[in-house]
Amino acid sequence: MVEIRDIPMFSNLSKIFHKELRNNMYIKRYTKNSIIFYEGDESDYLYILLEGKVRLYKTSPKGSEIQIKRMEAPNTIGEYACFEKKPFPASCEFISDGVMGLLHFDYVYKYLSDQEFSLGLIKSLTSKVMLLSSLVHKETILSSEAKVADLMLENMLIFNRLKNNEIASILNLTPETFSRILTKFKKEYIIHLEDNELKILNEEALHIVIETNTIKECSSCIDIFKAKLEIEAKLNQKK
Repeated sequence: MVEIRDIPMFSNLSKIFHKELRNNMYIKRYTKNSIIFYEGDESDYLYILLEGKVRLYKTSPKGSEIQIKRMEAPNTIGEYACFEKKPFPASCEFISDGVMGLLHFDYVYKYLSDQEFSLGLIKSLTSKVMLLSSLVHKETILSSEAKVADLMLENMLIFNRLKNNEIASILNLTPETFSRILTKFKKEYIIHLEDNELKILNEEALHIVIETNTIKECSSCIDIFKAKLEIEAKLNQKK
């Protein structure tokens, strides 16, 4: 479990403040799939992720979940609700066993006069704004194929660590849609998937999928790539 000094918002405070914060923080342990709070809930506490992983998501009027972000310890959650004194704008759920520290807003307000603390808070809020901006862009601009391509370029390791339904959830796609896109990428020789290990064969094609927002525009570059594969195969046979 991380210490108070490991949390960016509190890292520049003195050791005396670290001890005071820890003594006034309510520590709560959670099991996997536990809900920390729901969208619309009110609270008087800042949530501090001390151990484990959580996901933040919003629920549409039709009941479908739109995942915003997965977060790992150390991290802070609920800054907006804390300082605006408004309900949480999203729901939070543990995707592993974990530990959360609850710090009453009164203690947070107490340190606002500290320049380093305030700067850490601003950085934390700014990162959340950028996160939401990126989410809006991906959800409103990118096609399903482009979202998958973007994640492959951004975090390829996730495809070999998580199950397909988990990745689909991260991208806010149905498992069936995600599976069809992987099959399409395989047929076009953009990726290779064997024994649950995925490798990128044509990174350029993924960039083109994102730029054009469709895989159809990649036909020419894929044809060239196929031709190269055929030539290499023939050369290998001659050796």
